Amino acid sequence: MKQFDRSLMGLGNSLRLALVLAFLWPGLAPTAVAVETTVATSSLEAIEQRLADSVRYLSSDELEGRGIGTAGLDEAAEYIARQFKALGLKTDLYDGTPFQSFEVTTSAKLGPKKQNHLRLVHDEETIDLKLGADFRPLAAGGSGAFDLPLVFAGYGITAKDLEYDDYAGIDVKGKAVVILRHEPQQNNPHSVFDGTKPSQHALFRRKISNAFEHGAAAIIFVTTETDLQSQREQVEKRWQVEVDDLAKAHAEFQDMQDPTPDQIAAYRVEINRRARQIDKFAQQLDQLSDPVLEFERAGQSDGRTIPIVHARRGVVDKLVQSALGKSLAELERQIDQGPQPASAALTGWTAQGETAIERERAEIKNVVAVLEGEGPKSDEVIVVAAHYDHLGYGGEASRSPGSTEIHNGADDNSSGTAALIEIARNLTALDKKLPRTVIFIAFTGEERGLLGSDYYVSNPLFPLEQTVAMLNMDMVGRLEDNKLIINGTGTAEEFDALIKRLNAQHAFKLTKGEDGFGPSDHASFYARKIPVLHFFTGAHEDYHRPSDVFEKINVPGIRRIAAMVADFTTEIASAETAPTYQEIQRTAVAGRGGSRPYFGSIPNFSQEGEGYGISGVAGDSPAGRGGLKGGDVIIQFGESRIGNLEDFDSALRKFEAGDKVPVVVRRDGEQVKLEVTLDPPR
Repeated sequence: MKQFDRSLMGLGNSLRLALVLAFLWPGLAPTAVAVETTVATSSLEAIEQRLADSVRYLSSDELEGRGIGTAGLDEAAEYIARQFKALGLKTDLYDGTPFQSFEVTTSAKLGPKKQNHLRLVHDEETIDLKLGADFRPLAAGGSGAFDLPLVFAGYGITAKDLEYDDYAGIDVKGKAVVILRHEPQQNNPHSVFDGTKPSQHALFRRKISNAFEHGAAAIIFVTTETDLQSQREQVEKRWQVEVDDLAKAHAEFQDMQDPTPDQIAAYRVEINRRARQIDKFAQQLDQLSDPVLEFERAGQSDGRTIPIVHARRGVVDKLVQSALGKSLAELERQIDQGPQPASAALTGWTAQGETAIERERAEIKNVVAVLEGEGPKSDEVIVVAAHYDHLGYGGEASRSPGSTEIHNGADDNSSGTAALIEIARNLTALDKKLPRTVIFIAFTGEERGLLGSDYYVSNPLFPLEQTVAMLNMDMVGRLEDNKLIINGTGTAEEFDALIKRLNAQHAFKLTKGEDGFGPSDHASFYARKIPVLHFFTGAHEDYHRPSDVFEKINVPGIRRIAAMVADFTTEIASAETAPTYQEIQRTAVAGRGGSRPYFGSIPNFSQEGEGYGISGVAGDSPAGRGGLKGGDVIIQFGESRIGNLEDFDSALRKFEAGDKVPVVVRRDGEQVKLEVTLDPPR
């Protein structure tokens, strides 16, 4: 022990303590050691070791992919906080902590059985539906009791460009609509809807938004006969393959002369396996007679308020026959002949019931630390940031569908988080204070739609008017062939010249993008007219897959990028004047694909409640010219009411370039009426 103790002579007290703890208790968590290793050093090896330690830990299985709702995400936040505090940064910012906390919805589940019930009522008949057997509420909908008249709305499609509208000539305001899944003329290659593959009109979210825009108060989805037949045919084919293989295996065994005990045993195993498969497919065929959908089949929607259920076709067919004198199958064939809508009120029938969807919520947090400036410019602020969350165990954003493996996110974005900590270390080691204040932020919720950065710009630590620049690092761990991408180079007049001068020293092969918008946290700041730079080493096959692991990280590349961003920060903090904001004119709306006119709004994904919240508008856009601004919540677009981004996207597609559209927004608790003139698609 004395020999070991002598080997620690000359080291700082905190490092010496950390090494002693590691020696005495080898199983000590990496965080407990790494956070104390704060001894300044100029050794490239030491820097790279620190970066490697951070990336390795943040992307370890122990942190569960840093997904929202996991303990690993909280552990990552604590790790970053300890690193910031150990560097001497100011971290007692939010009730004595560095955590800017807020809540998000993590998942949904069906509420108590007694609060989920449905009956279809007529003067002469009442049909009580059994939960799970005849109907099931869907997570895409909301909670509430209802007693509503019923309307058959066909496929629930409004497609102006195809001259097809299931809502033409019917009034669904304040009513429950019965909607068929998919779209007319399925499997018909000559269909205007392109029957060879689903169009955008077949999507649940598009149908839900369209019903909401037309004023529907509840939705009952029903599966089409075409879809049920297709499912049956697929299972029948698999059943037949197993039957044929079983017969083949039996025939081969019969042809054997004097089979050995091993061959007899293998035959029995094979026959039993095939029999089980045949039985499984037979059960599926029974279940496919008319199944109700699973709870999350239509996705989730936190802000949706109207009840949405899926009901068994056989049940709904009774009331359709009663009201219209035709079966659902007959109505489907009638619609397909055009296609021509066959929507109609189901006179005398009402839907009575209640749905209860319980949303599970979790507290998540940005990790914030401040390096205070000194002098007359110290009230001006530079934000240096990276997001630290990832996908956890997969989910909708995973590029490995169905995978429940840990998505470690070594490049996305353990790499940027490690670089952020190293930059903070670099700047705190300077001989004197910088003229401007620097805020280091590790954002959360980026993978869910820039939630953390949206929340910060809505609740800034310092007024946004004092924030002169934002530097963002997202996926900087795969530097290859010395190629570095910097986006946002046109967002300040001074950036191009500064990049050229600094890169003369750092010698990257640069690809530059002028635009300040993009799928990372810098977009939230540029939407508030703050100059931004985004550092990025490029996309790769491991993006959003479990294979984004530490072993594929270029640690020396992270070190070089961190050094460059540190130099950028120092230059901006020390400049005589702050960067001069510039608007990039060619920015487009965050898209959902397809043809629609250009509006120019920037979504605020942290918006909760009914309406489409925007964090800003693009320059020289219809939204900007029409007077919309960051913080507005659009609640009506034309004649369509708007509940969320999907509703807005659906409503926008109903117009063409040049159309003048009235818009109603909620602003500071009041409704404001505006008008926009739409531009051609960009």
